[in-house]
Amino acid sequence: MDNSHHPHIKVQHKDPRIINLAIPLAMHDLHIDLNRNAGVPVAEQISTAIGASIRSGRLYSGARLPSWRDLSAQLGVARGTVRVAYERLIDEQLIVSQGAAGTFVAHQLPTGSHPDTRDLRSPLPDFFAHSFSQPPLMFQMGVPAQDVFPAKLWSRLTSAAARQAAISGSVSYPDPRGELVLRTEIAAYLSVARGLSCSPAQVLITNGYTGALGLIIHALGLKNHTAWVEEPGYPLTRIALRLAGLNPIAINVDEQGLCVSDGIAQAADASLAVVTAGQQAPLGMTLSLLRRHQLLDWAAQSKSWIVEDDYLSELQLSGRAAPALASLDRCGRVIHIGTFSKTVSPALRMGFVVVPAEHTNHFADVAAALAPASSIVTQLALAEFMRKGHYLRHLRRMKRTYRSRLDELRQALQLSSATDAMAGLALLLRLPENVDDIAIVRQAAAFNLAPTPLSTWYAKPLTSQSGLLLGVTNLPERGLDICCEQLRQLIDGASFTC
Repeated sequence: MDNSHHPHIKVQHKDPRIINLAIPLAMHDLHIDLNRNAGVPVAEQISTAIGASIRSGRLYSGARLPSWRDLSAQLGVARGTVRVAYERLIDEQLIVSQGAAGTFVAHQLPTGSHPDTRDLRSPLPDFFAHSFSQPPLMFQMGVPAQDVFPAKLWSRLTSAAARQAAISGSVSYPDPRGELVLRTEIAAYLSVARGLSCSPAQVLITNGYTGALGLIIHALGLKNHTAWVEEPGYPLTRIALRLAGLNPIAINVDEQGLCVSDGIAQAADASLAVVTAGQQAPLGMTLSLLRRHQLLDWAAQSKSWIVEDDYLSELQLSGRAAPALASLDRCGRVIHIGTFSKTVSPALRMGFVVVPAEHTNHFADVAAALAPASSIVTQLALAEFMRKGHYLRHLRRMKRTYRSRLDELRQALQLSSATDAMAGLALLLRLPENVDDIAIVRQAAAFNLAPTPLSTWYAKPLTSQSGLLLGVTNLPERGLDICCEQLRQLIDGASFTC
């Protein structure tokens, strides 16, 4: 059998009597080396290889093993040989047979040596302060309203998309740029809502914002280069750039947004600037028209790149969102990032980039090789969600809900120092400089409150300011006054201690 083009099976022919096979089981590779001249029965070699994969953790508890027939066909041995190997593993309590349901790795493995996992932790614990896959907490930022999400409609759309994908019967690789129907809908939406004229070919679907940023960094080859980031600015952007080998330089923002002149003074030779031009994160101001032209002129003259993080799209509660920065770009230096995390759900892990037309082929090649779009079902469902007008209706409903909750939170807090942030999706409570906002956030967690410390958005300790960002998207129907009183007591206690 010729496996040279099979994506899952690797056979090396160093010796025609030796088979090296890799079969993916439950997202892990099972490596079996058979040497018919080793003087060891083939059944024993099979059981030893599978047992080693189980003990090392490559095969996790509950993973389903191939049937006798499938494994024997892949290895080119008799079924009885595989049966003997499986029976030996059953005797060792490493696997269990459930008859017609199949054979599985045992859930409770025999006691023995295990890898030291004491140092394992959740990724980026200083940034992701809340547990993954848990319902949003009071004041938590970055998540849309759970009770506004159109769950029934989305369930119907995803079910229909799953049927469509299954009926098509396609076993070929999907377009790594993303499904054309979704890219077409996004291009049409951007033209109307963000003033950005682009073709579907310029749109590439990514795994959220971080997937988009990773694709851009790979495509532009920016390792060891310098990048401007906003001060204050989204902490994950700084983290991602550092992990990718870039040197982020924090550039101050004022009432007009990013101070371009400061950026030029600090690092005129920077290769990249990451900006939230529409609604600065976290302070909420819009990059002024003057600053936009200054930024575009700098990028054109220095042959640098601008990444526009349009994290809220047009989801701003007062007035109409400013057109995208990319709509003013005439030199092909702006790469636009958008996501559906704030407007639909972060669970979709669905984002997109819009690249200048002359760089479309290169970005598509990089996406195909390193960061192809995933989840065809979600893409098809989202395309239908947009095509039938549900997305725009959903945005209007979210705005009405968030305006009401913003007013409720202002009234419940009764603090004149509270100001709008994140385009109205959060309130900012500035605290005295000597008050530790991170300590308050830790104390608030005991009450299931999840404000965000403002100080963590600053890269420079000398310019860092203390404050609390309170998300308005998920507020309780009852008990808001009690929650706000608990938070006020924590703030008063911290201020009194200082």
